[in-house]
Amino acid sequence: MKPGLLALAVGGFGIGLTEFVIAGLLPEVAADFAVSEATAGWLISGYALSVAVGAILLTAAVVRLPRKQVLLGLMVLFIVGNLVSALATSYDAMLVGRIIAALCHGAFFGIGSVVAASLVAPEKKAGAIALMFAGLTSANVLGVPAGTLLGQAAGWRSTFWAITAIGMVSFVAIALLVPGKVAGADAPPRLRQELGAFTSGQVWLSLAVTVLGFGGMFGAFTYIAYTLTGVSGFADSWIPWLLVLFGVGLFVGNLFGGRAANRAVARTLFVVLAGLVVVMVLFALTAESKALTVVALFLMGAFGFATVPGLQMRVMDHAGQAPTLASGANIGAFNLGNAIGAWLGGLAITAGLGYTSPLWVGAGLALAALVVLALAEAIAAREVHDTEALVSA
Repeated sequence: MKPGLLALAVGGFGIGLTEFVIAGLLPEVAADFAVSEATAGWLISGYALSVAVGAILLTAAVVRLPRKQVLLGLMVLFIVGNLVSALATSYDAMLVGRIIAALCHGAFFGIGSVVAASLVAPEKKAGAIALMFAGLTSANVLGVPAGTLLGQAAGWRSTFWAITAIGMVSFVAIALLVPGKVAGADAPPRLRQELGAFTSGQVWLSLAVTVLGFGGMFGAFTYIAYTLTGVSGFADSWIPWLLVLFGVGLFVGNLFGGRAANRAVARTLFVVLAGLVVVMVLFALTAESKALTVVALFLMGAFGFATVPGLQMRVMDHAGQAPTLASGANIGAFNLGNAIGAWLGGLAITAGLGYTSPLWVGAGLALAALVVLALAEAIAAREVHDTEALVSA
């Protein structure tokens, strides 16, 4: 593994931890600041909205700057945000800290994807992106349970102090291990050039596939605790361990998806999206079986996150020589998909369709992603054919 990829993965681990660990600590935070559960929930939804904003606006603001220096600046923002959270004496201060930390999320993964791809040979780019995102998936498997236990044992602030320390380690690792020249410091792109990527219909189709495909998985996952307890019959004490299993699926799927996308991006996306549809349909049909639920939960995570390297590579490929802003926009698309999927899943439950209904909603969204991908690939093939015909004429 390239040392620079390891440094990026450490940063991804810290960012993933600060995004997800708050869910396990929300009761303690709400009690400490004397706010309702719904109000405390803005510490999660406010973070997601800030990610979507930062993914585009912050990336656009720094696109002319050398990428390594930008990554270092983003880690400073991350450290400051988590430090504000650790020191917060009010709910409002805590929310501000969450928003500050979230601003770096989309830009870090968007720019980091471009940097990771530039560190390896062309045929290994998707795998390099997957290695960077392995930090994010590792945060789900290892960091979130450990961070929750630390917060419960020593107070929720201790978790944010630990995350702040991880941010400092990541800053040093990026400074020492990511080579500035390879990261594009000698030829920073122009904003007009980066905006030009959005004149490509394929970039927009790629973003649509991301919103639908990732929204399908996380729309189902948002309400998975209700499915596991209300339908599958698991006790509440089982939920953390089942979520660890889901996290293992994310980790495995991410690495598998990266290796497969190295060989063929489109084929990989077709296979994993189709697999995701099948898994969620079977999950919905067999959710009353504990044994089958365990298998389905792992596979849902695996197929769901196996899409990530391919989706990121597709939008970067079609952005041509201006991948940075498009890559950041795709990170925003992941979070937009999360919000849309969760909203639709919640509507299904509110309509009285039961706790398996988010799985059906998720399967429908993933199927829609598959249809959009097929349309995009058909258009791309026709464009290639028309270009070849024009050249031969």
